[in-house]
Amino acid sequence: MIGQAWQSETCHLNCRERLLTALAHREPDRVPFDLGSTQVTGIHAVAYRGLRAALGLPPTEIVACDRIQGLALPDDDLIERLGVDVRGLFPLNSHNWNVVEEDAGDYWAYHDEWGITHHRPRPDGLYFSIVKAPLPGPELTVADIERHRWPDMADPRRIAGLREQAERHRAAGYAVVLKDPFAGIFEMSQRIVGMVNLLVMMAADKRLAAALFDQMLTLKLAFWEMALPRLGDVVDVVTYADDYGTQESQLISPRMFREQLKPRVSILFSRLAQLAPHARRFLHSCGNVRPLLPDFIEIGVQILNPVHIRATGMEPTALKRDFGDALCFWGGGVDTQGVLPHGTPAEVRDDVRRNIEALAPGGGYVFNPVHNIQADVPPENVVAMWETLRRYGVY
Repeated sequence: MIGQAWQSETCHLNCRERLLTALAHREPDRVPFDLGSTQVTGIHAVAYRGLRAALGLPPTEIVACDRIQGLALPDDDLIERLGVDVRGLFPLNSHNWNVVEEDAGDYWAYHDEWGITHHRPRPDGLYFSIVKAPLPGPELTVADIERHRWPDMADPRRIAGLREQAERHRAAGYAVVLKDPFAGIFEMSQRIVGMVNLLVMMAADKRLAAALFDQMLTLKLAFWEMALPRLGDVVDVVTYADDYGTQESQLISPRMFREQLKPRVSILFSRLAQLAPHARRFLHSCGNVRPLLPDFIEIGVQILNPVHIRATGMEPTALKRDFGDALCFWGGGVDTQGVLPHGTPAEVRDDVRRNIEALAPGGGYVFNPVHNIQADVPPENVVAMWETLRRYGVY
């Protein structure tokens, strides 16, 4: 029964047990809570400072888990105060490793390991935006893709110290998530050639698009085949983030997804299952992906994030009814486009309660907002979200 008061000091499961029970489609003592275990379930540093102050926690020097998005890595005292159940492992990547900002007048410039140029407005812009792709030319060839200086995703430095972190989190009773180190095959390809160029390639030059997608898959496999033999036994969830949806429909047709992307994502998910058979497989895609959910399930996706409840086709009650037996929902706890940044605390409470009541029954649900909490979210709204989870997120 959803709706009893959450008294964390009397809960009979530890955090990891709670998460694994929910991911097995059973009801634990309360709904598991994630804040900051990945770069798609986090909180912006500005909002994080405000939240700490609202909770009466002392200021800290913020550690960024994602410099590009401006995300803060939650500190232990906040994790404990809020009853967060999940801790993340962040491999070194272009969002948190060797991020060197160059003073370029009105903005800070950053050239990453992929050859992508990012800008952040000076003096205190909230995040970086991509301004230049490394392979944008209309005369791009397969040879250009092959010659490009791709990052070494098999470099073991990317996971240095992560096993020790995972063991500490496990010893403290937390569930552990291992974050994919770069965007998905479709999204990363957009960053390399530009979104318009990629969409044209997919429609008019499938051989060229295939060469780029194959390169992305090769890099994905290189990372996971390096990382999971070293970490697979101490992680509970592995992630893959690739955006296919828009507010209304999809960025590409389901047919195009099935022909050009699904076979490659399927290879990746099959390899994840082989390398870490006990780890749950988490797929992030914003927007309306309802037509693709049967495809996700077919290729081995077990967890859907961020559950974009405000997008067409993503109404939470219908998602739970139609796909709750096969998919766990990780997110969807509160609308982060309108309600969380712009609503009143009362409106936040109403939205959180509705979404918990829709998604939590029977297990298969992990509470998190729809994507990252942004800088403009008032701390009182984050507190209202958390207090409502405490009140209604109990079985």
